[in-house]
Amino acid sequence: MSESHAAGTKIYVAGHRGLVGSALVRELARRGGAALLLRERTELDLTDAVAVEAFFAGERPTQVYLAAAKVGGIRANDTYPAEFIRDNLAIQTNVIHSAWKHGVAKLLFLGSSCIYPRLAPQPMQEEHLLTGPLEPTNEWYAIAKIAGIKMCQAYRRQYGFNTISLMPTNLYGPGDNYALENSHVLPALIRRFHEAKLAGAAEVVVWGTGTPKREFLHVDDLAAAAVHLMQHYEGEQIVNVGTGVDVSIAELAALVKQVVGFEGGLRFDASKPDGTPRKLLDVSRLHGLGWRHSIELATGLASAYRWFVEHQAGARL
Repeated sequence: MSESHAAGTKIYVAGHRGLVGSALVRELARRGGAALLLRERTELDLTDAVAVEAFFAGERPTQVYLAAAKVGGIRANDTYPAEFIRDNLAIQTNVIHSAWKHGVAKLLFLGSSCIYPRLAPQPMQEEHLLTGPLEPTNEWYAIAKIAGIKMCQAYRRQYGFNTISLMPTNLYGPGDNYALENSHVLPALIRRFHEAKLAGAAEVVVWGTGTPKREFLHVDDLAAAAVHLMQHYEGEQIVNVGTGVDVSIAELAALVKQVVGFEGGLRFDASKPDGTPRKLLDVSRLHGLGWRHSIELATGLASAYRWFVEHQAGARL
């Protein structure tokens, strides 16, 4: 049986409408025992320092899960570099500082596996941070996330603020972003194959060569890991959260094609960018802290496709 929170615990989930935030809300609600503080973007602009300060002063949350961020795939990062670095730095700075200032007992910061060098040894260990150049197609987002990690560590060292930082691998699941101009690879593939099936298309064209390898974690698994570490981890060092298993983009596309039931062909456009050649996390630290993933890719992908079909009217398209 999973642990519930102590009575009187007030938990603020920043970014609760996003892929990660909504999964955190589901997991926290399932465990029970805590009051969840949730604010729509229209109610609380996290890039507004004055508004964030007022929120923390008034609500005084006990714990904070910082899942709010401006996110997107290769195209979005390449198109909006100023927004990616500006908005993410502002959100992190405002939330971390106000959380410390107003007595939050513990804050969990969610980073990303893109913080690691483009050519980091595989699988990537937490110690590989800042040992080489970043992947150019998402360095703006990565630099913001690295700043968030270092801010958490600095506030811990100088003020004794209890912060932990998790580095998830590529995520997917209910509530994902399916907009073709700024989604990540897996939801983009699901939508592309689904629409090709409906249109009776002869083939689906996928960006890149198909050779890069990626690791995928169901977002409900990430939420379970986050709550587990919030309850059982107190360290300054970052913690990778993933499965420790990866697949090539070609293998992934073939799996999506099968799950969706698309009968046509599959072609790779090698003129389009591949991104990082491989991104596999070393999850030995996570396993040592008593947590392992439970949702395998084929199972998770089938449920993600069912969610997309059932929620198309309200999905981010």
